Amino acid sequence: MDFDAQKLTFKHAQHRNQQVIFCLFPYDPKLLKDFRNAFPSAKWSRTNKAWFVPDNTLYRKRLGIQLPEQGIKYMDRMYSVNQIEFRKFRDVLQQKMFSKNTVETYLSEFAQLLILIKAKPVLELTSEQLNSYFLYCIKKLNHSENQVYSRMNAVKCYFKLVMNKESVFDTVIRPKAPITLPTVLSKQEIIRLFAQTDNFKHLLLLKMAYGMGLRVSELIALEIGDIDLDRKQVHIRNAKGKKDRYVNLPESIQQLYADYLMAFQPKKYLFEGQFGGAYSTRSAQAVFKQCLTKAGITKKIGIHGLRHSFATHLLEVGTDMLFIQKLLGHKQIKTTEIYARVSSQQLSKVKSPLDCLDR
Repeated sequence: MDFDAQKLTFKHAQHRNQQVIFCLFPYDPKLLKDFRNAFPSAKWSRTNKAWFVPDNTLYRKRLGIQLPEQGIKYMDRMYSVNQIEFRKFRDVLQQKMFSKNTVETYLSEFAQLLILIKAKPVLELTSEQLNSYFLYCIKKLNHSENQVYSRMNAVKCYFKLVMNKESVFDTVIRPKAPITLPTVLSKQEIIRLFAQTDNFKHLLLLKMAYGMGLRVSELIALEIGDIDLDRKQVHIRNAKGKKDRYVNLPESIQQLYADYLMAFQPKKYLFEGQFGGAYSTRSAQAVFKQCLTKAGITKKIGIHGLRHSFATHLLEVGTDMLFIQKLLGHKQIKTTEIYARVSSQQLSKVKSPLDCLDR
């Protein structure tokens, strides 16, 4: 980048419900022109009288702003004795090269315990004290089973990786995990959803999510180079569990894909945000919700439901469970087998005794 960002001063703030970086500099026609050329997607705030860009990794790197340490926002609420353990835990998680989202989740969950126990050293906690803490999470904080599991996993990971004392969890009582089934859309609902989507970009995004069974994180991370039109395959890189896989590019999507490239001309990521860089998860969810409403579908379902629908519909046309497992990138077949409980084709074969009374 030719623009010299050292001529700017920066202010981090929340603006229009998002974290942004205000770029402050004295009025200078040449400096303003250079800034606008370097950051064409920057927007002007009349209230703050400054240009701003999203506060994310991409723009921090381009502006030469140091990235904040993960978990730093929690540390000023901890006593120093536990700040040390928090840093140790963060270092181990990063050294294990867990995904950024996993590190963020584990640090957030672990921090809640450290903040609560104040000056009590976390490394001295016993199994009995941990049981009391998790019971507090259930009874006082009204955490769900999944929330408690998430917190237990984070704390257990600390005792295992930092303290080498995983045995402290031998007598920690885990709540019984609920067995929930995914919500799926019928094929007719999928057709209605697509029919109500008149934006090229939104339609391609939703069709790829359903047509290839992608997680939203995989969808927004797609780069143009990941799509092989000759082989009609898409390379899903560094997905959940740090695993790569290939999925088939649906034939019915190829003309839409070509039209989209011509109309939007993305530079790196297939789906790019208004400020450049990858499309955000929140934006993808919002697109799905808007189209769901326009289609008159009232089911409580997120964009991940398109992945569930993909798997269920494959099963209903007789696709082997092992193939579905590979397409979804599941580590264990039992994760994939849940769709057998959702399949309407399987359930429809069972007749209620009420329907047989008059026969």
